[in-house]
Amino acid sequence: MGALSRPEEVVALVKLRVAAGQIKRQIPPQEHWAFCYDMLQKVSRSFALVIQQLGPELRNAVCIFYLVLRALDTVEDDTSVLNDVKLPILVDFYQHIYNPAWHFSCGTNHYKVLMDNFRLLSTAFLELGQGYQKAIEEITRRMGAGMAKFICQEVETVEDYNEYCHYVAGLVGYGLSRLFHAAGTEDLASDQLSNSMGLFLQKTNIIRDYLEDINEIPKCRMFWPREIWSKYADKLEDLKYKENSEKAVQCLNDMVTNALIHAEDCLQYMSALKDNTNFRFCAIPQIMAIGTCAICYNNVNVFRGVVKMRRGLTARIIDETKSMSDVYSAFYEFSSLIESKIDDNDPSSALTRKRVEAIKKTCKSSGLLKRRGYDLEKSQYRHMLIMLALLLVAIFLGVLYAK
Repeated sequence: MGALSRPEEVVALVKLRVAAGQIKRQIPPQEHWAFCYDMLQKVSRSFALVIQQLGPELRNAVCIFYLVLRALDTVEDDTSVLNDVKLPILVDFYQHIYNPAWHFSCGTNHYKVLMDNFRLLSTAFLELGQGYQKAIEEITRRMGAGMAKFICQEVETVEDYNEYCHYVAGLVGYGLSRLFHAAGTEDLASDQLSNSMGLFLQKTNIIRDYLEDINEIPKCRMFWPREIWSKYADKLEDLKYKENSEKAVQCLNDMVTNALIHAEDCLQYMSALKDNTNFRFCAIPQIMAIGTCAICYNNVNVFRGVVKMRRGLTARIIDETKSMSDVYSAFYEFSSLIESKIDDNDPSSALTRKRVEAIKKTCKSSGLLKRRGYDLEKSQYRHMLIMLALLLVAIFLGVLYAK
């Protein structure tokens, strides 16, 4: 109901709903491909939408790439699996994707379904072109080895943090750049820029998911680096207690400031993309990341529950992100929101301000800024007549787009 007080978000939500329906009708009939695209929708609905906008050949490759890495991540994340069982699976996972007979049950909910039906994912992988297969194999091998390393190693320093995020996300950036290149749609991007694309997303997720991760059963696995959090607490779990709220928020702001260092590389990477479908595929998650940083910054609720973007705003970003002008505008506005929340008494405030100003300068110097009016505040409901009018508009657009 809250979205009804923002007409632009209502329209975007309707378009998103229609697009989701169209995607379901595009799912291939073969059992293995139907399973893969169905799983993609279940493990990441918003990601499924941007993947589906890619060309058919590249779409299949990215879908399988994503699911293979989700399966690998499911093995890593399952804390009920003993390390002596988990380690060889992580290291050899790149070989298992070639073997439809291989099976290992782990994970929960949709992830368990993915692992229990891994043969279907493997079957689809084997139908990809050789260039795609080799790119996926290489990244899976390197990621599995990196995950295995950090199963036995804590994230102590910021250098460790960057290395871990490289293994689990920077390598995804490498892989996507290689898949784009294999498809003949893009020049091969530099490893540094590709890495930053992954690190910005991963660090944002690690920040946002603090409470979920710290409360994980049977035991938690945390990736906030000790070098940062030890400045604010004796134990990382102390940050979730109300009596430590001030220090917790200061630590959070330090973590967000660390993530912002990758934003300018991300802007450079996206500005070089030639194919518009590749561009939207990359740009939408990056805008979501800078928006999530803006929500999380100076927000004690990160330590109390789920903090995320409104569905209406997410839909609007998906609908409106079509060019670098849209990206620059979004990064500028969300960076400005972070800037407006900076407390000069915060230990990281000077560095935060410096990084935000650098992002804003890059966006402004593009000469492509336009007003988007993205805001993160919860709105108050307006008059019932306005809501009724918007509902009528939504119904009309639903009929229109369904045709």
